[in-house]
Amino acid sequence: MTFTDRIEINPKVMLSKPVVQGTRISVELILRKISEGAAVHDLLDAYPGLTEADIKAAVAYTATKPSD
Repeated sequence: MTFTDRIEINPKVMLSKPVVQGTRISVELILRKISEGAAVHDLLDAYPGLTEADIKAAVAYTATKPSD
């Protein structure tokens, strides 16, 4: 499984920002929370629909996304 299985860009969801598939949880939000010191378990507690695989996919997406 790759990040493309979990991260989607849909013009009808969050203004086309990359989000965890089937949610409105953006990759940007996940990375911001991690940069602020949140641990994986903190994110899982705060966002019950999120999985550890979703978090890893968000990080992988960002690592492979070409810079603008």
